[in-house]
Amino acid sequence: PEKTAKRRAKHLNVHEAGRSDCGVKSNIKSIPGVMTIRGCAYAGSKGVVWGPIKDMVHISHGPVGCGQYSWGSRRNYYVGTTGIDSFVTLQVTSDFQEKDIVFGGDKKLIKVMDEIQELFPLNNGITVQSECPIGLIGDDIEAVSRAKSKEFGGKTIVPVRCEGFRGVSQSLGHHIANDAVRDWIFDKGDPDSKPKFEPTPYDVAIIGDYNIGGDAWSSRILLEEIGLRVIAQWSGDGSLAELEATPKAKLNILHCYRSMNYISRHMEEKFGIP
Repeated sequence: PEKTAKRRAKHLNVHEAGRSDCGVKSNIKSIPGVMTIRGCAYAGSKGVVWGPIKDMVHISHGPVGCGQYSWGSRRNYYVGTTGIDSFVTLQVTSDFQEKDIVFGGDKKLIKVMDEIQELFPLNNGITVQSECPIGLIGDDIEAVSRAKSKEFGGKTIVPVRCEGFRGVSQSLGHHIANDAVRDWIFDKGDPDSKPKFEPTPYDVAIIGDYNIGGDAWSSRILLEEIGLRVIAQWSGDGSLAELEATPKAKLNILHCYRSMNYISRHMEEKFGIP
């Protein structure tokens, strides 16, 4: 189409001898709602940070497209039985329609959470990964999460305000996801209700490794062979219990700085973990 051709023309050019470049326009921010090779805040939160947490069910809250787009699972390998105690490769969406935009999606979100509890009773928690329309219409995902958490006997339910328009690259989504861990896992957890954790002087956490193709497993083997105890992987093959245990670590080993420096800085300031 003529309109598309005009836009695409900026990305195609012929290189001429003697010129330093061919004038191609690249590295521009993506437009929310448009399928591009680049991510958005939602992609950074759901696709990178939260998605690999295996024992939680992650709801793509909004129209089906974003959930479908982030369903590649990025080869985040995990140990577990899919649909029983691990849910990384499942696509769970509230499938927003036009009427939900008009009347709000709270009832639909409640229904999805009820269905998750019925279908996957061994899940250890739920996250709500909000897409653009959720922020635009002002749905109160925090209120729904608190109410359903109480109804489900204190189950961890984390609302994540990662609407795509908040940041037109993945990076802000990483930051928002890190803040959600801080606010809803670290700050809201009741230490007495958690399993007893026996620390050792050699406890470390692997931070910012998503086990793409199993590489976090290799790092873990090497660290444990030199005498360290890996108590958490963030977030490849990771679990809610590992997130909760991380403030007890003696050292955070940071792999992907871009996606996890925020929570690592927080843990250094609050818990004294270098």
